[in-house]
Amino acid sequence: MRIVIQRVSHASVTIEGKVKSSIGRGYLILLGIGSDDGEEDIQWLVKKIIGLRVFDDANGVMNLSIGDVGGDIIVVSQFTLMASTKKGNRPSWIKAAPHSISIPLYERFCKVLQEAFGKPIGTGEFGADMKVELLNDGPVTICMDTKNKE
Repeated sequence: MRIVIQRVSHASVTIEGKVKSSIGRGYLILLGIGSDDGEEDIQWLVKKIIGLRVFDDANGVMNLSIGDVGGDIIVVSQFTLMASTKKGNRPSWIKAAPHSISIPLYERFCKVLQEAFGKPIGTGEFGADMKVELLNDGPVTICMDTKNKE
């Protein structure tokens, strides 16, 4: 699994002109799911997301977690994160999981994250043409890959 976490002042997901989810301060998380991803990847990412300290404390140091600041979360599925650009100029999506794998894993990821977070999270809609709007705060953008745990 690959994620891009963006610390935001606000974010929203709109589908067919209707707002599906919106948040104030928090995280917009873009989630890419590969064919070989599973429960272990979900557990590792959720633990990292909940513990990540990228919000400023009273001294202006990034030392607080999403829970510490009472933030919100939106998770949006994004198969394009699994792109391979090794050959040529047209990305290959061969590493992206098919719907039969990715939909249940996306739903499981959102459920586990919400349980660990302790409050509802916003989502997009898997496979929909979504308009994602955000105001990146910082900007702070963190990328994580469960196959390359750095």
